Amino acid sequence: MIKTPLTLKGAELLREELHRMKTVERPSVIAAIAEARSHGDLSENAEYDAAKERQGFVEGRIKELEGKLATAQIIDPTLLDADGRCVFAATVDLEDLETGDNVTYQIVGDDEADLKAGKISISSPIARALIGKYAGDVAEVQAPGGIREYEVIEVRYV
Repeated sequence: MIKTPLTLKGAELLREELHRMKTVERPSVIAAIAEARSHGDLSENAEYDAAKERQGFVEGRIKELEGKLATAQIIDPTLLDADGRCVFAATVDLEDLETGDNVTYQIVGDDEADLKAGKISISSPIARALIGKYAGDVAEVQAPGGIREYEVIEVRYV
């Protein structure tokens, strides 16, 4: 079985969503189906069809979340000891050598990625280029506009 890496925070967010789906979404869908059934003929009942469709989505999402959590390899970045090397869950400060801009990214699992929050997926080109690098190293990233170079300023495990 393939383990999917997740940060501690990412796993907690998935658990919260699973809990919400089971305790809030599922009961509300059941209530909507019951309400639609009380309106009579199901063959021409749009409310019933919509509620059944929503039920399918909710049940599918519950199964998906349970599967992800079952195969998750949860990594706490504060417990990492990678001797300053860029690894999964590390927070990396970079300088774009072309523009001089500084950026900070945390390398996270695919489900946690959020560029606006500074979280990049482990499968993204920049994260793949950063893995194994140390502070002072230069990472070359193949971007749509050509090769971009980033200098690793600092690697932190927070």
